[in-house]
Amino acid sequence: MRRKLAAGNWKMNGTASALTELGNLAYSCKSAKAEVLICPPATLLYRAANVCVDSKVNIGAQDCHSATYGAHTGDLSAEMLHDAGATAVILGHSERRADHGESDETVRAKAKTAIAAGLTAIICVGETLEDREAGKTLDVVRAQLAGSLPDDTSGTTVVVAYEPVWAIGTGKVPTVEQIAEVHNDLRASLVKRFGGETANAIRLLYGGSVKASNAKEIFAVAHVDGALVGGASLKAADFAPIVAALDASA
Repeated sequence: MRRKLAAGNWKMNGTASALTELGNLAYSCKSAKAEVLICPPATLLYRAANVCVDSKVNIGAQDCHSATYGAHTGDLSAEMLHDAGATAVILGHSERRADHGESDETVRAKAKTAIAAGLTAIICVGETLEDREAGKTLDVVRAQLAGSLPDDTSGTTVVVAYEPVWAIGTGKVPTVEQIAEVHNDLRASLVKRFGGETANAIRLLYGGSVKASNAKEIFAVAHVDGALVGGASLKAADFAPIVAALDASA
């Protein structure tokens, strides 16, 4: 059985005062069955990991460099993130792909480095509104999946997050039928490339305007093993009900 995962991406939000919310979340999730992960900005990683010691909440990062060390001013290596307390790292988020021109090849290189450092790589894929309206959703997502995942992908090293770009932070959510279509296709693509045993161990998350009011419906979709949540992960009162809904879907 794939363990459910509720991951929160704080993006470029949060200073030291946000650690109070993290403590509240750790308390709210003390009986959670699902894995809970919060990815704060890098400036908070070490302190966040300390806040969550002996709790059900793990801490992840939002990006890493593909190199293990070197002359890369302003960047952080996967080993540094692991040393600061991270257990996972988000890679290939649409905002990184768009704002920093990250290609599938770049994401794949980062994933290989992250895995080597002992981090779980949460690899994001997803189509734009233009792609969807042109009927290219599955083609785009398949290409990103194929190009971004390392050959040594396994259920313990990689999580795949489907995030339609047009649904991120917009309040727009695909229908359950649209989510099911993509998640079914993702699973089939993984089976084709890695074989059934490995493919069925890889968790598939949905992300894009997930909140307490729609979480139950989304988590009822086949092959949705959890969520990658943005804005609703910033407050414990908003994120804890999503975790509860995921627990109830198990």
